[in-house]
Amino acid sequence: MKRLMFVALSIEIGLVLLVIPWSAFWERNYFAQMFPPLQAVITNHFVRGAVSGMGLINLTVGLTELVSIFTGRAGPRHVAVNPSHAAND
Repeated sequence: MKRLMFVALSIEIGLVLLVIPWSAFWERNYFAQMFPPLQAVITNHFVRGAVSGMGLINLTVGLTELVSIFTGRAGPRHVAVNPSHAAND
């Protein structure tokens, strides 16, 4: 259940970060209106691309985890090693 919540959160954050920088909401937000120098920074296409890139990373992580859930592969597991058996090998 925790893995599905992680997938849902990652995909949602990824989609929001991918789309929002290119919407009108990005230019007309509270912080941009209160601090005019910030307006120039957040409307820069490089900054928008960086934020969208972070969204793409989140989206990729979520989809990769979703694929691993459906294929039945679990994450890395820690196996306890009995010291007496390790000495005999």
